[in-house]
Amino acid sequence: MPSQTIGLRHYSLRKRIHQKNEAYPSPDKFKRFYDKFIYAIVILAPIVNIPQLLKIWIEKDASGVSAISWLFFSVMSVTWFVYGILHKDRHIWMMYSALIVIQAFIAIGAILY
Repeated sequence: MPSQTIGLRHYSLRKRIHQKNEAYPSPDKFKRFYDKFIYAIVILAPIVNIPQLLKIWIEKDASGVSAISWLFFSVMSVTWFVYGILHKDRHIWMMYSALIVIQAFIAIGAILY
């Protein structure tokens, strides 16, 4: 049994060596800045949808809002959310989990009103 464990460990090490992943944090200043900047985008992306959500649900007015478009945006967000989960990318699944909720409520409001 120990020889199998050693073999798996060796395979894992070889796999990491041949993937040639970049070091984190990156030695490149711009990439380090962008790694931090993406957190602002993760927060801002869902927030920019909130005025549309409030207009629909508080004013009960969905004129000019396409329910089909917002349903499609929700489906695309679910796709990106799954992609983020599969690739263990926290930035992607955090942002799209919030977007799914907001966009779904916008689509539902557009259908109802």
